[in-house]
Parts: sequence; C-alpha cells; structure tokens
Amino acid sequence: MGIVLGANQYGKAEVRLVHVDRSSPRHVLTDLNVSTHLRGRFEATYLAGDNASVLATDTQKNTVYAFARKYGVGSPEDFGLRLARHFVQSQPPVQGAQIEIDQLPWQRIEVGGQEHDHAFARPGGERRTTTVTVDGDQAWVVSGLTDLVVLKSTGSEFHGFPRDEYTTLPETTDRILATSVTARWRYASADLDFDAVYPEVRTLLLETFASVHSLALQQTLYAMGQAVLEKFAEVAEIRLSMPNKHHYLADLTPFDLDNPNEVFIAGDRPYGLIEGQVLREEAPDAGLAWEFVPGFI
Repeated sequence: MGIVLGANQYGKAEVRLVHVDRSSPRHVLTDLNVSTHLRGRFEATYLAGDNASVLATDTQKNTVYAFARKYGVGSPEDFGLRLARHFVQSQPPVQGAQIEIDQLPWQRIEVGGQEHDHAFARPGGERRTTTVTVDGDQAWVVSGLTDLVVLKSTGSEFHGFPRDEYTTLPETTDRILATSVTARWRYASADLDFDAVYPEVRTLLLETFASVHSLALQQTLYAMGQAVLEKFAEVAEIRLSMPNKHHYLADLTPFDLDNPNEVFIAGDRPYGLIEGQVLREEAPDAGLAWEFVPGFI
C-alpha cells in the first residue's frame, strides 16, 4: 500500500495588528488577529525539503502589516479578501489562500457624557470573526462572532426528555438559559458592505435569543438561524455552536431558607454543547468556504 501526501496548507498564525486611522481628529481603532494559510503546489517541501516554491511565513506576516499601511484596513472581510487575492495572484505556486481574522472590540470612553476621540476601553471577550477563502478567481466569505455571552433569567423550560436508571436531572418549566454564542454565516457573495450587514445580524441574533420562549436550547438555536436567513438574503447559511452554561438552584434548606428560583450556582463544566446548521435550500454551493475552518460541523 502506498503512502501519499494529503490535503495541506501552511501560513503565519495569529499576526497581531493594531491600526489607527488618523485621517481625522476622531481616530478609528482596529484591532485584529490575522492568520494566513496558503495551499498549492508544495509537495516538494513536504516530501524533500525543497523550499523553492515556499513563500516564507515571515513574509506573509510582513505583508499583513504592509497592506494595513498601504491600503488601510476597512472591514475584516475586505482586508482578508485583499490579502488572499494578493497571495494567489502574486505567487504562481499558490493556488488558494485562506485568511482567518478575529476582531477584538474597543469602545470609546465617554468623558462628561461625550465619546472621546482617541481613548478606548475593551469590553468583554466577544470577537468578530471572518474566514476568507480564495481559490483561483473564486472567493468565499464566512463571517461571524465568538464568545457572545448571553443569559435570560426566565422564559426557558426543559422537560419531556427520556428517563432511565441514570437520569437524575429534574424537569423544569422555569430556568435560567445562558450560553456563549459562536456563530458563523456564509455570505452568498464576496461583494458586499460587510460592515453594514454584520451589526444587523448580531442584533437579530440577540433579539431572537431574548424573545423566543425556549423549550430547548436546540429550539433557540434554530430560531436564531432561521431569523437571520429570513431577513438577510445576503446570507446563504449559518452555523451556531452554543454551550449550555448551566445554573443550578442552590440548596438553602440547611439554613432553613427557601429558594424560589433566586439563588443559583453557576456551573463551569461539564456542559451541554448544542451545535447546528441552518441552511437556505437555494443557496449557492459552499465550495471551499468551510474547508479548514475548525470547530464546525
């Protein structure tokens, strides 16, 4: 039986880029974590250590910084497309490029009720994400967010599940529902105003989580994805990963106290992990959009 080289790619992981747009007194701060991945005719370096076709990962890193200076950044999707197309078009051995970008959020500090022009604070751990894939003259954009922690203190139930000799979980008609949303949606086109669409999708995900009376986290996940596809024709599909951040009612009986759904213990692990895709039946083919995108079914 022969042994052959399978799918492969290489690049520079987690290039930290902070860009300050100083074109006006009101500065714009963009904070990105950029990873580049190239694939193509690289068999010789894997099989024989021949690097004649290998664009050094250090060069890829330098390109990220140089492009930020030459062209600015703009949306993470547009920046990723610009980089990916450059690598494919300028390096003959490179047949495809994938750029992953996480955007770290910053909010303007308010002074006397007014937003400051050049002072910022970072809220929470939520990040905007994008994965751009270019192969020849084709391009795919998968954008989303991660670590969006949400909680509703009522409006959630969980009951009617099978019980066997190992089941101890009580049924409930009123519980805390909390999760950390990771969502990625595939755009139907790579030619969009991504900065306009992204905040609207994020807002709709939050509104749907808050407003749907949940009988299961799976139901909530589907409702969130369905709402996005119904409103945004630009989105071909959405995939969500939502761990159930369990909150357990604290037992206060040793202290002669009742607990009418008020005092909870926030569980860490283990946790339920709910994942799913919501698809538009007539959506264009995904092509290479999800290839090498980690963590999603």
